[in-house]
Amino acid sequence: MAFIYLGERFLYRIVEFLRHWYVKSGKIYSNFVLNKLTQIDEVLALRITWNHLLEPLFKDYSIIGRVLGFIFRTIRLIVAGIIYIFIFAIAIFAYFLWLLIPPAVVWQFFMTLS
Repeated sequence: MAFIYLGERFLYRIVEFLRHWYVKSGKIYSNFVLNKLTQIDEVLALRITWNHLLEPLFKDYSIIGRVLGFIFRTIRLIVAGIIYIFIFAIAIFAYFLWLLIPPAVVWQFFMTLS
């Protein structure tokens, strides 16, 4: 009876560890990344720039003001988009490394046994 109980507790702890490592950490990490992207958006103002893309720069309604406003805002959108993609790619890469840690530890354990 004790072996059955110990076996059940062992399997329960493995399942709980995997749920904690993969599910809970995924939620925590995604919230962390979204909060960081929100903080970055306060500096880069991607959403605001997109909303005012066709408006003239500094409320200069002349042709030059409209053209320069569009050009500068387009460049700002492109640069901000590249920065967002770069940060998001790093975040995804780091999370995939995090996901690979338990299989790597198990693999290393079995390699040392053989």
